[in-house]
Amino acid sequence: MLKKAPKLKYIIKTKSKSNINVRPTSEAMIELLTLVFLNSLAEEAKSKAFEEKSATIRAHHLKAISKKMLKKSRG
Repeated sequence: MLKKAPKLKYIIKTKSKSNINVRPTSEAMIELLTLVFLNSLAEEAKSKAFEEKSATIRAHHLKAISKKMLKKSRG
């Protein structure tokens, strides 16, 4: 199991504007927040699959939960 999201630093640097400097502590915080989000997404998808009496987590479980979580995060 991976301990961090792959190539996350590279993605953040390419999507950020060129005049913004991201310090190493900020990069670490972004990685931690991403991992916390992914962990909660996995837990919610697992509970959704359990509610539907499914033994495996499928793509439609993740899609439904990610929509709900993103709507909740927007406010």
